[in-house]
Amino acid sequence: MIVLHIDRTRALEAFNGYVAPYDAGNPRIALKVTHTLRVADACDAIARDEDLGDEDRDLAWLCGLLHDLGRFEQLRRWDTFDDSCSASHAALGVRELFESGPGAAGSIRRFSPSSEEDGLIREAVGQHSALRVDDRLDARTRLFCDLVRDADKIDILRVASESSVQTILGIDERAFLDSGISDGARRAFAERRCVARSERTEPADFLVGLMGFIFELRFAASLRLVREQGYLYRILDDPFGLGHPFADPATQKTWERMCAEMRELVEKDA
Repeated sequence: MIVLHIDRTRALEAFNGYVAPYDAGNPRIALKVTHTLRVADACDAIARDEDLGDEDRDLAWLCGLLHDLGRFEQLRRWDTFDDSCSASHAALGVRELFESGPGAAGSIRRFSPSSEEDGLIREAVGQHSALRVDDRLDARTRLFCDLVRDADKIDILRVASESSVQTILGIDERAFLDSGISDGARRAFAERRCVARSERTEPADFLVGLMGFIFELRFAASLRLVREQGYLYRILDDPFGLGHPFADPATQKTWERMCAEMRELVEKDA
């Protein structure tokens, strides 16, 4: 196994240097900085639980630190976090890290002096937001991809639980409460899988998508973190803190049934 020393202090300094030119007063920039650091810490926690060695724990942490690097350019260029109307933020991150030149602020060499794990890092960043990971990856690379994907899902629950519906979905409360749950989202939930972007046609489908994250967590530590942090429960109890049910009784009934099933799954064998 490759032994690679990663200096976390150096990597953090490189990250802070990279984000410094972006608008620190923009709450969406601040949100992504916080998210990035929390995902890195979650990667470390999961790697520790998987009994990975110190070098691999550092590598997992670094992959988490780099996973959303493309979000900052995405926001600067298009003023959105929506890949569908801009560009893949994962691909942007790979481009910043590996194609911007060794002197660029986002160059991978600023975060790690060695190129030994460049291929693995490229995949962990490039595939973190994909619906499915490339099944041709070797087992070690797949492990780190899964680590980052789990950690990302875990903290997205926090972001969703602490944000308004306007911030997350760009709609007002009434539009959200008037929403239904699409057939595609219902089908994904019944099949115990993530909801594909093409299946999300109603605002409330976003919530079903969050529950879909839980179905596809790969590590026992990930589910334990979900339980301990409690953000999922906040989403199930009171989405976006609105304090009101969905306008359509049938939608509300479906939502309540899904919530009950999700609680049962999360608490099973706790």
